[in-house]
Amino acid sequence: MKGAVPATEGVGLAAAVVILLIAFGSVVAMGLPIISALIGIGLSLSLIPVVSALLPTADFTSTVAAMIGLGVGIDYALFMVTRYRAELAAGRDVTQAIASAVRTSGRAIVFAGGTVVVSLLGLLLIGMDFLKGFAVASSLTVAIAVAAAITLVPALLAIIGRRIDRLSIHRRGHVDVHRDNLGRRWGRTIQRRPVTAVIAGAAVLLLAGIPVLGMRLAVSDEGNDPVGSTTRTAYDRLAEGFGPGFNGPLLVVVEDVKAADSIASRVRTTHGVAFVGQPQTSPDGAISIFAAYPTTSPQSSATEHLVRTLRDELPSTVHIGGQTASGIDFSAFMGARLPWFIAAVLLVSFLLLLAVFRSLLVPLKAVVLNLISIGAAYGAMVAVFQWGWLSSVFNIEPAPIEPWAPMMLFAIVFGLSMDYEVFLLSAIKERYDQTGNNHVAVLDGLSTTARVITAAAAIMVCVFSSFMVADLRSIKLIGFGLAAAVFIDATIVRLVMVPATMELLGRWNWWLPRRLQRALPATQVGHG
Repeated sequence: MKGAVPATEGVGLAAAVVILLIAFGSVVAMGLPIISALIGIGLSLSLIPVVSALLPTADFTSTVAAMIGLGVGIDYALFMVTRYRAELAAGRDVTQAIASAVRTSGRAIVFAGGTVVVSLLGLLLIGMDFLKGFAVASSLTVAIAVAAAITLVPALLAIIGRRIDRLSIHRRGHVDVHRDNLGRRWGRTIQRRPVTAVIAGAAVLLLAGIPVLGMRLAVSDEGNDPVGSTTRTAYDRLAEGFGPGFNGPLLVVVEDVKAADSIASRVRTTHGVAFVGQPQTSPDGAISIFAAYPTTSPQSSATEHLVRTLRDELPSTVHIGGQTASGIDFSAFMGARLPWFIAAVLLVSFLLLLAVFRSLLVPLKAVVLNLISIGAAYGAMVAVFQWGWLSSVFNIEPAPIEPWAPMMLFAIVFGLSMDYEVFLLSAIKERYDQTGNNHVAVLDGLSTTARVITAAAAIMVCVFSSFMVADLRSIKLIGFGLAAAVFIDATIVRLVMVPATMELLGRWNWWLPRRLQRALPATQVGHG
C-alpha cells in the first residue's frame, strides 16, 4: 500500500469519550472502557510485528487492527460496566454485582467476541498470503479485547466499587426493565405494527443494497493516490503524454519463438490495443516476450475485456501477464471465492447461535438479517466509492472496489453485528425464561439494551468514520464500509427488524425439534 496512514484513532477516541459521558453521566464510568480499550490496543499492536515475522502481513494490518480494537474494546467494557451498574442499582453489594456481571455480560462478551474471531479467521480459507497475517492479527486483537473486558474491567470495578458514579456530570437513572424509557416506548410502537415495521425495514435495506448488483472489483493503482502526490502526478503525466494504457502495459509471452512476429501482428490489430513493442527472445531461445499497451487505463472494464479477448483468441502457447493482467486475475479470484466465504461464515455462525439460544428460527433470522444489512452496506460503498455519490464531500474519486474489500468487510462486519445480536437476544431470552411471555420478553429486552447498543454502535461509527480523513482511498473504503454497516445494523436491523420479527413469530422464536434438543450441548449466555 502506498502512502502514509494518518493517526486518526484520536478522533474516534475523543468521540467515544463524549458518547460514554452522555451514556453514563459519570467520568469514572466513562474512563473504564477507555482504559480497557487502550491497554488492549497497546498489547495487540505490540504483537503484530511477531505475527508479521511468522506470516505474510498486509501493510494496512496495524491500522485496521487498531480500528477494530478500539471499537470492540470500548464496546465490550461498556456492556460489562452497564450490567455492573444495573446490579448495584438492584441492591446487590460490589462482589455480588461483579459476579453477576461476569456471569451474564461476561458470557455474552466471550460468545460475541468468539463469533468475531471465527469470522476473521475465516479469511484463512481464502488461500491468499497477504490475508493470513491480517486475519491472525485482527483476531488476536479481538481476543485481547475480550480478555480485557472479563478480567481487567472486573478487577478495576472491584477497586472502584460504589464510586463508579463519582464525578457525575449529570444525574442519570439506572436501567430498569419495568421503567418507561425511550427503548420501551419504541418497543411498544414496533409491537403495535410489527408487519409494517418488517415491510418498511426490509424495503429500506433492499433499496440500499441495489447498487451492490453493479459492484465491480479491480485492483487500485497510482491513479487512486492522493492528488498532488508524486506517484499520482507521474501517473497523470504519463497518461496525458502517452495515453491512459501506458500506465498498465500487458506482457505477452510466446512459447513458439518462430510465431512471435505473427502473434505481435495479431495483437497489434486487436481492438483496444494502442501500441505493441518489438518481440524480444530470451537468451536461451525458449520464449519471446513483448509489451502491448491498451488504449484504456488499467482499471477500465475495457482493459479487462481486452485481456480476456486476447486469452480467448490467441493460441494456448501465448500467455498474457504483467501487473495489469495479474490484477484482473486477482479480482476474478477474490470474486469467485466471496460467495463460498460468506456461506462458510454464515453456516458456522448459525450453528453457534443454534447451540447457544437453542432455537431454530432465531439463528436463521439472525444470519438472514445480517446478510441483508451487510448487502445494504455494500450498496452504500458502491454508490459512494464506485459511482461517485457525495464524492466531493468525502474527497473521493470514483473507481472500482478493491477486490479484497468486500471479503474483509464481511468478516469484520458480520462479527461485529453478531455482537449486538447476542446482547439483544440474550436479554430477550433471559426475560422469556423468567416470564414465559414472548411479548413481554421482547419489550423488556429492547428496553434494557436499546440505550447501551445505541451508545456502543455510535462509538463504533465514530471510530470507523474517523478513518475517512485518511488520504489513502483503501483506508477510506474500509472506514466508510464499517461505519455504514454498523449504523445500518444497529438502527434498522437491531431496533426495527429484530423486535418486529420476534413479535410476529411469538413462541415459535424458541421452537427447537426434540432431536436437536437432545443433541445440542447445554449452553447459556447472559445479556449485556
